[in-house]
Amino acid sequence: MIKRIVALTALVPAMLTTPVGVASAHSAPHATAAVVTLTYDASKAGKWAGPIKQAVKNWNDAVHNVRLVPTSTPGSADYVYEATSGWPQATLGPIFPGGNGDVQLGQQAVDEGYDVTRITAHETGHILGLPDHYSGPCSELMSGHGPGTSCKNAKPDAAEAAQVDKNYASGTPTMRPHHHHVVIDIWSGRVPTASH
Repeated sequence: MIKRIVALTALVPAMLTTPVGVASAHSAPHATAAVVTLTYDASKAGKWAGPIKQAVKNWNDAVHNVRLVPTSTPGSADYVYEATSGWPQATLGPIFPGGNGDVQLGQQAVDEGYDVTRITAHETGHILGLPDHYSGPCSELMSGHGPGTSCKNAKPDAAEAAQVDKNYASGTPTMRPHHHHVVIDIWSGRVPTASH
């Protein structure tokens, strides 16, 4: 009996330190070893400061592999927000550290009746690599103006957050593309016509 107790006493610590192979149901989903930090400059955004703060919080709360933070050194941000009189537009990313992204927060969309925080969060989605999906429901942030002016949702849905996490899953790339694609969002049912 004493030999069995001694053998059992030796086995218990070994069993407690051996991984069983069961993953925790609460482990951080999609998190990479190194979170990509993107800095932004909102010094030229004027009255959009509050919506920018909320839009950034909405994205930071929804994603795991990238973090948006205000720059401590103006002029060295990975992307900038600026207030304009035209239509909202943004560089289509994903933008990475050392990038040169731009978000123009256009007054024309506000004049049409669209929510300023939704506009800001939507344009930030472009910086993070998400294209427009105007036919989507209000619950999709990237549906933009599609659901109409009554839509105030400024938070990405689970699929949008998962795509952004996928865009940044490998951390910071060693090679960055040198071209930028700008997405101009016409937050209106009207199609602009070119003047000759």
